[in-house]
Amino acid sequence: MYLSGYNSALRQIKATSYFIAWLDGLKDVRGRARVQARIQRLAMGNPGQHRKLRLGVSELKVDAGPGYRVYFTLRNESLILLLCGGSKAGQAHDIQMAYELIKELRE
Repeated sequence: MYLSGYNSALRQIKATSYFIAWLDGLKDVRGRARVQARIQRLAMGNPGQHRKLRLGVSELKVDAGPGYRVYFTLRNESLILLLCGGSKAGQAHDIQMAYELIKELRE
């Protein structure tokens, strides 16, 4: 039996203050737990359902509540930076926020 597709190395996770404020502000306890579980899977190399956007930003889709989204970027092979979060309803605004944050980080 051959297994593939999982990276056994645990990546370090860091978050912006925007992301922390969003996650701390979630009143949906189950939704928050699902988001945190997905972040742990991401740290283990299993992003699950996600898509790559522009400027090195990726969108992690979480099937809970109103369709939570986590926007992140990879920094070297060992660091994941959580930029911001939101729901499907605010997706366009949240993507723009992620782009602005990534531009600030590059300056």
